[in-house]
Amino acid sequence: MLLRVDDLSAGYGRVEVLRSISIDVGKEERVGLFGPNGHGKTTLLRTISGLIRPNRGSITFDNREIRRLPPDAIVDRGLIHVAQGSTLFPRMTVLENLMLGAYSKRAWPHRAENLERVYELFPILKERTKQLARTLSGGQRQMASIGIGLMGMPTLLMLDEPTLGLAPKIKDELTQAINEIAASGVSMVVVDQDIELLLAVCGRLYLVEQGRVSLETRQGEQIAEEDVLEMYFGKIAT
Repeated sequence: MLLRVDDLSAGYGRVEVLRSISIDVGKEERVGLFGPNGHGKTTLLRTISGLIRPNRGSITFDNREIRRLPPDAIVDRGLIHVAQGSTLFPRMTVLENLMLGAYSKRAWPHRAENLERVYELFPILKERTKQLARTLSGGQRQMASIGIGLMGMPTLLMLDEPTLGLAPKIKDELTQAINEIAASGVSMVVVDQDIELLLAVCGRLYLVEQGRVSLETRQGEQIAEEDVLEMYFGKIAT
């Protein structure tokens, strides 16, 4: 198992958001998280990546306990978190933003080849290399954010709401890109409200409610979109 989160509780001050939540992600596996807003999905990703210190529980990545490590040490181990919304420096160029993703010891020697990989995945970013990040469209900013994550050479890439607010055409492009990233051997955790996206890219799904996993699909289980919606909203009487 690449990532195992066991009996994890965390929150903000006295407000506990995660309540004994447990998930796992295998090597080269894609796992999706969905559920109501404000129920702990983003908090879970922030806790795994070291931005929030858990109150109890364990986080094991590549057979090592990481719950007490600082975020930069977690990144250097290959666990990369692409946060929700634009995380770019608006007055820096696209290239300058991308290069920031390669600052870790493991990634810096490979920055040139990783940059080419990002440009192959998102050709529009190569065209916008010298453009300021603040001039990019919403879809281009999201591509750049994922590109920054890839510059860090992730073994596990966590994406928080990668298609939020994007037009259907851009969503389709990002779905294809996410599948290409996964096909290269990168394990993934994807948080999104777009059930169609999660079904397209993820092999297993967790439904997160009230800071806990309330439902989980099995590896290889065939599941239709209407079944996922029934998990989410309950069975609708006819």
